[in-house]
Amino acid sequence: MTSGLWELVLKGVWVTVQLLFFSSLLAGAVSFVVGIARTHRLWIVRFLAGFYTEVFRGTSALIMIFWVYFVLPLAFGWQLVPMWAGTLALGLTYGAYGSEIVRGALNAVDPAQREGGVALSFTPWQRMRLILLPQAIPEMIPPFCNLLVELLKGTALVSIMGMGDLAFSGNLVRLALQESAEIYTYILLIYFVIAFLLTRVMRGLEKRLKAGIGKAPAPGWSKFSLRREMAGASDGGTGGR
Repeated sequence: MTSGLWELVLKGVWVTVQLLFFSSLLAGAVSFVVGIARTHRLWIVRFLAGFYTEVFRGTSALIMIFWVYFVLPLAFGWQLVPMWAGTLALGLTYGAYGSEIVRGALNAVDPAQREGGVALSFTPWQRMRLILLPQAIPEMIPPFCNLLVELLKGTALVSIMGMGDLAFSGNLVRLALQESAEIYTYILLIYFVIAFLLTRVMRGLEKRLKAGIGKAPAPGWSKFSLRREMAGASDGGTGGR
């Protein structure tokens, strides 16, 4: 390929990365808001959150992009630029899947942890922020990593709006060179590299978060001092009998 065509592909990569960044931010926010709402004590909050989840999980992301980009202008009289239309459609769609990840992780926390928060007179928000989320978030990382990779692949759908993402740019290069095998092989490799980097970052984040849950030994604490403390407690218990 010529330098001009490579520049077109690189611009497509940049557009795809921007779209992935913005849509993942929206999807993450929606995931936590809706996922937490699905564990709310009020049934109406759980119902509305569940209704949103079922609607957006049960509709096609492709059709949602069509609806946001082509139907909204007719219904409300204002037009979103392709970047924000794609961000809105993908963020809301994948946020519905993410909300189930959040709900499942929160429900997987030991109920005794909730009871401990109640015993300490914590408010529901304090229990969520100080007890539940710190334990649930590390368990969310692997499924969120999979969802993020799926979102990356879903960004190719925005090419139907004529948005110059990686898939759209690759198609333009294919038409210019009439070389489908070579061009689409390059595009596949680029998607793979981006997905691989995302996976590495998410795994590093998972290790860091899980390491933060555990408690480090107190300074100066050793196995010898632990045995001595246990022996002292045992002697005290024997002498009291």
